[in-house]
Amino acid sequence: MIQLSDEAYAVIDGRHSDPFHYLGPHRVEDGIVVRAFLPGALEVEAVEAGGHAARLDRLHDAGLFEGRLVNGDMRYRLHARFGNGTAEFDDAYRFPPILSDFDLHLLGEGTDLALYRKLGAHRAVIDGVEGVGFAVLAPDARRVSVVGDFNYWDGRRHAMRVRGNGYWEIFVPGALPGDHYKYEIVDRSGRLLPLKSDPVAFAAELRPHTASIVVDERSLQRPAPAPADVNSLHAPVSIYEVHLGSWRRKDGNDWLSYRDLAEQLPAYVRDMGFTHVEFLPVSEHPFDGSWGYQPTGLFAPTSRFGSPQDFLGLIDACHRAGLGVLLDWVPGHFPDDPHGLALFDGTALYEHSNPLQGRHLDWGTLIYNYGRIEVSNFLLSNALFWFDRYGIDGLRVDAVASMLYLDYSRPQGQWIPNQYGGRENLEAIDFLRRFNTQVFGHYPHATTAAEESTAWPQVSRPVEFGGLGFGYKWNMGWMHDTLDYISKDPVHRKYHHGQILFGTHYAFSENFILPLSHDEVVHGKRSILGRMPGDAWQRFANLRAYYGFMFGHPGKKLLFMGNEFAQEREWNHDQSLDWHLLGEPPHAGMQRVVRDLNHLYRAVPALHELDCDSGGFEWIVADDADHSLFAFMRKGIDSRSRCLVVSNFTPRVHRGYRIRVPFGGRWREVLNTDSTHYGGSDVGNGGMVETSATLVPELNLTIPPLATIFLVLED
Repeated sequence: MIQLSDEAYAVIDGRHSDPFHYLGPHRVEDGIVVRAFLPGALEVEAVEAGGHAARLDRLHDAGLFEGRLVNGDMRYRLHARFGNGTAEFDDAYRFPPILSDFDLHLLGEGTDLALYRKLGAHRAVIDGVEGVGFAVLAPDARRVSVVGDFNYWDGRRHAMRVRGNGYWEIFVPGALPGDHYKYEIVDRSGRLLPLKSDPVAFAAELRPHTASIVVDERSLQRPAPAPADVNSLHAPVSIYEVHLGSWRRKDGNDWLSYRDLAEQLPAYVRDMGFTHVEFLPVSEHPFDGSWGYQPTGLFAPTSRFGSPQDFLGLIDACHRAGLGVLLDWVPGHFPDDPHGLALFDGTALYEHSNPLQGRHLDWGTLIYNYGRIEVSNFLLSNALFWFDRYGIDGLRVDAVASMLYLDYSRPQGQWIPNQYGGRENLEAIDFLRRFNTQVFGHYPHATTAAEESTAWPQVSRPVEFGGLGFGYKWNMGWMHDTLDYISKDPVHRKYHHGQILFGTHYAFSENFILPLSHDEVVHGKRSILGRMPGDAWQRFANLRAYYGFMFGHPGKKLLFMGNEFAQEREWNHDQSLDWHLLGEPPHAGMQRVVRDLNHLYRAVPALHELDCDSGGFEWIVADDADHSLFAFMRKGIDSRSRCLVVSNFTPRVHRGYRIRVPFGGRWREVLNTDSTHYGGSDVGNGGMVETSATLVPELNLTIPPLATIFLVLED
């Protein structure tokens, strides 16, 4: 046996940190020597383009071979015999780097906001040879190999070259779209880590399997565009929030595919009058019960419902139906599954090393290290990726409060203050501001929304004025106060009058969305209908009145699926919504009132044009606590654009109730939630009311029980 160098043994043992230094073609004094490591090979030849074959001598029984090219043609292929079979293939170690020095410079300084075009797995043609280029960040690894269907999952066969700043890369000739792969990483102490999925994979296996999948990006055609200005502050924004796995299911409780959903969901949402559909996170996740909020594949639409191209088909169908598409996005934390980002290269690469900074106590998840430039760049690129590749129209950022506060849900002494001794996460704040700046800078017609449950100031105000820069903020305070109020027996509501009034004190401090989201119908909270007091009729009347109040109130709207027809039970992610309830008149009536509220909200400018402007709202009756009655005027940009909204949260009918209005004339009752069409008692104003002949115009109204009515001035 030939005496081998330490470098050769490092290759054989899988310890070499730069196998390109030893393997492949290398110029020597008398020509070009080729070394190949092919475990299991008995004989190997290097076949040059002209057909000349150079035998490679076996240096070690493990499969290490060496020989000299005949003509020095670098475009050789390897011909090898394995047992009774032979194979001819290109040598991965003869190809040049796939990342340029400029790529590495941008990645290193954190300014490559499309790093998904460089990292991950990309089909490529190099020197006329088709294959896949792989690139991954692992700065503290001793060795990184790509393993997959193309190399028998053998980490010795395609050990990668390390480049500047800890990026590893290799071009694997012959690898194809559809191939499954992972990264095999040896940490700096020499320990072999669990196989890791690609952080920038564009597709992944269906759980419980965890391999990444090579995607042919050329197949990803951009969807049709969304309607113009769909996210504008002056536009109607009514969002239907959807969990794709449980909106509707097939017989046998199987999921609908993205293609199935594309045929059914957009048409339903459009018919219901919503302007947007918002999907709970579609990023790949290992556990169904996390609903996508603990993702392991931020760049991969979950394979539960189909391929990336299928998901594009769903977005295209939504846009063609006139809907904007929002995705929930989770940059606040990630799970510690061994195949994911946790201790990716054996060190805390994506997370903090100190658990007082790096782990959420509530969720058992890890917190991104926003102060590390590679991590913030990874997240920013992911946000832009969904706009770039999938043509979405906005991102709703989950759990923003958990990002902003270092002591979020932590007892005293179990958190580390910032450099000034405060509780604010300064690095997360900088990250969120940069995120919003980049999204709106690249996609001016897009939007972002923050689920932020505290009184953090200026969440939806521009970064240049000291804000976080979001387009919208979920109004969690409004949701908690009004749900608590409407859940009380009407006899007690007069003592809690302020819960309805309080929201208007801050209603214009942010650009608010009023959310009745998935979080309000799980974990023992009951369904929205389940919170309504009284007998069966009163429960539905309460909810119809509440929805009417919501659609009249300033702020954009959001309803979770099932809320629109008053799902009785709590949401269960493993089951379809209870669509059979639409066979019962009260539920069908609820669906009709939500449909009509949506269409009214869209049709009447006064109900949406100044949703986020104090000039669009005026209390008319705010002090009638004894009757739990409220009246307010919504205003549009045009001086005569007005809509009067009156809500009665008791079962008592009020006749001859006088309410002042700004203009005399005929006021048309355009919607009454007590209509028999919706399941109500049909108490109302006969469709029209004339103002009294007084100095200040007044309407003499009949106000139905447990109902909201809308009146607009006739032209």
